[in-house]
Amino acid sequence: MSEVRLGLRANALQFSLLVALNALVGSMVGLERSVMPLIGEREFGLTSKAAILAFVLAFGLSKAITNLFSGSLAERHSRRRMLIIGWALALPVPLLIGLAPTWHWIVVANLFLGVNQGLAWSMTVVMKIDLVGPARRGLALGLNEAAGYIGVALMALATGALAATYAPREVVWVGALLVAVVGLAISFALVRDTGAHVRLEQREHGTDGTVLGLGGALVEATLRNGPLRASCQAGLVNNLNDALAWGLVPLYLAATGASLREIAIVAAAYPLVWGVGQLGTGWLSDSVGRKPLIVLGMLVQAVALGVLAVGAGDFAPSLAAALLLGVGTAMVYPTLIAAVADNSQPRDRARIVSVYRFWRDFGFVLGALIAGVLSDLISAEAAIVAVAVLTAVSGGFVAATRWR
Repeated sequence: MSEVRLGLRANALQFSLLVALNALVGSMVGLERSVMPLIGEREFGLTSKAAILAFVLAFGLSKAITNLFSGSLAERHSRRRMLIIGWALALPVPLLIGLAPTWHWIVVANLFLGVNQGLAWSMTVVMKIDLVGPARRGLALGLNEAAGYIGVALMALATGALAATYAPREVVWVGALLVAVVGLAISFALVRDTGAHVRLEQREHGTDGTVLGLGGALVEATLRNGPLRASCQAGLVNNLNDALAWGLVPLYLAATGASLREIAIVAAAYPLVWGVGQLGTGWLSDSVGRKPLIVLGMLVQAVALGVLAVGAGDFAPSLAAALLLGVGTAMVYPTLIAAVADNSQPRDRARIVSVYRFWRDFGFVLGALIAGVLSDLISAEAAIVAVAVLTAVSGGFVAATRWR
């Protein structure tokens, strides 16, 4: 058995494998990114934005709940085992989408997709943190999140392009089946568990104190620890505006006459800039600190949403808003996870990260509700402006938090 060591270079092979695997995790979501809201409107005849965005709500709710328990499950049953189970639970997604006679089947498919993401993405995050140790945590998380969201972007672009020629639903379910099978095979055959790396880091960190259970981790991250509390609310608001970008923006653009290719470009531009940007922002947060990037990133996101609302659905301002939103999210996303890891004991890290990811992905639920209800009652522009204001307030809350 090889010696257990911490560090990016010492664990380059497994780290690289997990990066590639997370690109596949992101691809599962990217398949729906540009076309699923339009499938609900055009193929299933839905007219209510709230009804269409039910698939985002279902995804966010199941992912958030899965995230909450993923850390405890990983400690009990191992990271690798939870990763494999996460990919196995992706297999019903293409079947449900391909055979769906009603929109309810699509909603159920996204419940499974949320569980897949909650386990598979969480485990790749935690396992990379385990491998690299504390020294280059921001860089490691930047690489992880970059891979995931580049996967989202490229698959969103490919799906939109193929959907212009083939039936959109067929493109989604065939792609989902291929990605799920490959992800499961790689996880089972090649990934190794990282429990020994956690034990090594904990010995180096010191063993004083007691291990937090799930309840203790929930209290610590949500209420007691200032930086963790600020990170959880910022993560929630970040995914609140991501839910709007995923579920409402394609419908918003389609209502102004945008083509499917234009919608796909806007839908892909945002996660592509987000993904590529994290290659630099994660590393930068190791140097300049977490808080400045989080505050600035949230404010940039708010400005981007303002540009989207003012642009009234025209392609050029919508693309500019998507690019700007990607920049802001790239500044925030890996930095928040690194901040959470910074403020956690190694032995408690999986549970603390799972609590953070619970609150962050609960933002999908609130985002779907806010975007859907305000769009139906007032207008899409009103929903976008409301989320922009919430994002700016969230950045202000982080700025007012004492950081350590």
